[in-house]
Amino acid sequence: MIETLLEIWQTARRNKLRTSLTGFAVAWGIFMLVVLLGAGNGLINAQMQNNDRYVDNSMVVFGGMTSKPYNGLKEGRAIQLEDNDLTTTQQRFRQNVDKAGAVLFANSTIAYGEDYVSSNLRGVYPVDAEINKTKLASGRFINDIDLRDRRKVLVMPENQARELLPHAPLSLLGQVVRVGDLAFTVVGIEQEDKSRMSTDVSVPFTTLQTIYNQGNHVGRIAFTFHGLATEQENEAFEQRYRATINRQHSAAPDDEDAIWIWNRFTQAMQMQKGVGIIQTALWIIGLFTLLSGIVGVSNIMLITVRERTREFGIRKAIGASPMRILHIIITESIIVTGLFGYVGMLLGICANLYMDATLGSKPIETGLFTTTVFVDPTVSLGTCLGVTLVLIIAGTVAGIMPALKAARIRPIEALRAE
Repeated sequence: MIETLLEIWQTARRNKLRTSLTGFAVAWGIFMLVVLLGAGNGLINAQMQNNDRYVDNSMVVFGGMTSKPYNGLKEGRAIQLEDNDLTTTQQRFRQNVDKAGAVLFANSTIAYGEDYVSSNLRGVYPVDAEINKTKLASGRFINDIDLRDRRKVLVMPENQARELLPHAPLSLLGQVVRVGDLAFTVVGIEQEDKSRMSTDVSVPFTTLQTIYNQGNHVGRIAFTFHGLATEQENEAFEQRYRATINRQHSAAPDDEDAIWIWNRFTQAMQMQKGVGIIQTALWIIGLFTLLSGIVGVSNIMLITVRERTREFGIRKAIGASPMRILHIIITESIIVTGLFGYVGMLLGICANLYMDATLGSKPIETGLFTTTVFVDPTVSLGTCLGVTLVLIIAGTVAGIMPALKAARIRPIEALRAE
């Protein structure tokens, strides 16, 4: 075996250009495949992370505008959701609905001492924290007692707390702040989310509804659900739900513009399909790149055998068996392909780590919020080794045909070769 390796090394030294071209074709194919898959995974992971701000099994319902006449009423009427719509959601659809709540909005100024900040007040139910995956840096979220007693309490984002108390924003917990002309107690501070510039301050829904004389109006309804595992089941539920709410507002049951339903579950399913398409496209592009490396190896192996035909003839003339000739060519193909394939794999991994260290670890500032382009743009070690193994096998197969031809050639014919 050592003699074979020394012989392959001497052959490579005598044919530096040929060996370099073979190695480059192999290394480039694996390098591009690993980098493409890594970059694609980084983009996909970043997109999934940016959309992982709420639970998938949830829906949000908005009031819209009728697009069809119904019961003598013209189209173009604005639909305002009301408390009874929330009650209907909780009671008539309890077979699928787990928790439901409503959201109402208003604008106000929040002041603490001499400092103040303009904010959007969100009247919410306790389920809002679960649906939107609210993370608290300190304190608690709005609870059922706050809702029942219409307490004047609020939960504010950390960036707004920093505006009111720059040096110690979390110390605002438990303090009384002015919301317009009213005094509210800070019961919670949301963890800062740099991916969005949050100005929403959460207060109990009933408190906001009362203070701003909203009567029974609701801005939107949000709820979690279960038992809807397929797109068909979700579509059927949406049709039933839409028809029920539309009838409560004298709108056509099939009028999709009267209320809008944002189904985050079907959106997640569609995103998964999109991710699958992107991954398939990346694999196809990468495999074609790898195929170019395989073609390069095959061509160079054919040239190698042709150039060494005279050498093989001499070997056979002095007693080398056909299996010995076959062994030399295949071993050379495996070693060259494996060595440069490993180099290409390492370079691809290094390129992915570099992307992760630069683009992945340095979020982009847009002025209003911070976003991340790449998140973990890497490829699993199993994939890298698998791709390298495929190319080694391909290089071996590519060397078998010319090796068999060289092993079968008669010594006299080989010696006549130019």
